[in-house]
Amino acid sequence: MALSRRGRERAIDYWPGFVDALSTLLLVFTFLLSVFMIAQFFLTQEITGKDNMLARLNSQLKQLSELLSLERANSGSLEDQLAALRANLKMAETERDQLRQGASDGDKILSTQLENERNLSQKAASQIEILNQQIAALRRQLAALEEALESSEKKNRESQTKISDLGQRLNVALAQRVQELQRYRSEFFGKLREIIGNRPDIRIVGDRFMFQSEVLFDAGSASLRPEALPELDKFVSALREIEKKIPTDIAWILRVDGHTDLRPIATAQFPSNWELSSARATSVVQYMILKGVAPQHLAAAGFGEFQPLDPGTSEEAYRHNRRIELKLTER
Repeated sequence: MALSRRGRERAIDYWPGFVDALSTLLLVFTFLLSVFMIAQFFLTQEITGKDNMLARLNSQLKQLSELLSLERANSGSLEDQLAALRANLKMAETERDQLRQGASDGDKILSTQLENERNLSQKAASQIEILNQQIAALRRQLAALEEALESSEKKNRESQTKISDLGQRLNVALAQRVQELQRYRSEFFGKLREIIGNRPDIRIVGDRFMFQSEVLFDAGSASLRPEALPELDKFVSALREIEKKIPTDIAWILRVDGHTDLRPIATAQFPSNWELSSARATSVVQYMILKGVAPQHLAAAGFGEFQPLDPGTSEEAYRHNRRIELKLTER
């Protein structure tokens, strides 16, 4: 009976210790679970904060992209920096994803990743600030350029107004000079009509005075005929009288034009009608200079057979087309 009582007492002594051990184990498990949940909570908060920060960075990046599109012509280097910033943000997003995957590796890894994220975020914020400063500087330069352009356009408008006014004055002055020269030209041709009289081989047609080539030159020659010089002297006399009357500020010339018929000439002295017509006009000009006409008021030109008065092919048409024309005109 005594043995049975001792056995029951020993059985009762084991049970409280087992309960205490089980309770202690449960408390330890509960504590570890709480620590894990708290760590998981802070980890989630950190990741959420990084998501928000990245969202703000993406928003700022979008705003910068819109601003940079307005300055695209002057901001090639800014686009390179923006590309680098995007690359950094991409790296940050990649590291964030890696951080999410490795959250179970422990607080130490998490701390390292979060520190890297902070460094990258600070670097990105610094680059954004630099970009903002550069954009502001570009805007100031653009405003200065627009102001300078507006000032230049204003000066240009004022200059155009002055030029237009001067042009109108010049046109009026030129018209007056032309009218004045026209008056002297009419007087000149009037005197020639009185001097020359009514000759079929020396004519006044419009504003031109014409000598038939046969009056001044032999066929195929550019030397003035001696018997033609008295008639040419009459012309020179009238020209010199008018030359004295025309004011010195009127720019005028007497143009001497040589013309041939369409039949070709090919000699050692005159390979073509161009040379013959030019040589005849030059001979008339040189004779007038010898007679006292100012060289600056004379000009010689050869037209060959390419300015005919009569398009026919008869001998009469050829005779009309062989001529020396003299025209008093403005220079």
